[in-house]
Amino acid sequence: MKQGVILSVLSSFLFAVLYYYATLLEPLSGASIFAWRVVLALPVLALLISRSRDWQAVNGVWRRLIKDWKLGAALVISGALIGVQLLLFMWAPLHGYGLDVAMGYFLLPLVMVVAGRLFYGERLSSFQKAAVLLAALGVAHELIRVSAFSWATAVVMFGYPPYFMLRRKLRMNALAGLWFDMLLLTPIALWLLSQQEVSVWAQFLGRPALWAMVPMLGAISSTALVFYLAASRRLPLGLFGILTYVEPVLLFWVAFLLLGEPVTADALGTYLPIWLAVCLMATEGAIAWRRESKENARNRRLRASEKSG
Repeated sequence: MKQGVILSVLSSFLFAVLYYYATLLEPLSGASIFAWRVVLALPVLALLISRSRDWQAVNGVWRRLIKDWKLGAALVISGALIGVQLLLFMWAPLHGYGLDVAMGYFLLPLVMVVAGRLFYGERLSSFQKAAVLLAALGVAHELIRVSAFSWATAVVMFGYPPYFMLRRKLRMNALAGLWFDMLLLTPIALWLLSQQEVSVWAQFLGRPALWAMVPMLGAISSTALVFYLAASRRLPLGLFGILTYVEPVLLFWVAFLLLGEPVTADALGTYLPIWLAVCLMATEGAIAWRRESKENARNRRLRASEKSG
């Protein structure tokens, strides 16, 4: 379980780096940055799969596809779900929606906790119940304040849980699953690159630094996604949701400090309850981790004493 925690935190840090990195890739648009992420993901994933010797898992999926057409339909849905998120993530910081997407990631852990309760029977602790209530107050304040709720926020908070639930149902190796996601998105990515007003060649000639910056985009993106998916498979859905609080905190500060998106005083009625909810869940996660560490240490001492006896 500790390995899953480490992978989750590392993925959050890399996603925050990627969020800001997109703004450095002028003159590329959000759609073209998304397309490059997808295209460059395949060679990076091929390298990671080779190093981890997971091609057998990829071949296993191909064999399953031959026997079960429903798996093909599920993979198409999976690719579409993650594709929307990848596109929004690259588009938002370039178009003034950085804070809205960050808000979606603040609310995502709470939605994951609720999804774990509704679909997997995971019981909500007192901390989690209080966190969900606080988040609901924040959302209600936003609806009252502006009589609306950001579509970008909704796409993140309601779009990711079905993806992770589908991934869990398919029982697929994280790298193999991501390989097929990117494989299905590649034709769309190539089409987007071919439809740009300024050709790829002209863009790179106009700014030579892109020859190095674009491949780095693919490396950061693929590594972050692999860590994220691997963590989702290693952790209970509720705990995985708790640990994702790191990412929205980082994304918020990237949008607020580095991208210069404003937070008005009346918006604090929305943010503060949600931040408190995240703090509650983070506190519970820390308590659970400490309890587990003590239990593991006690078990190791018992096994050591049994061997010496």
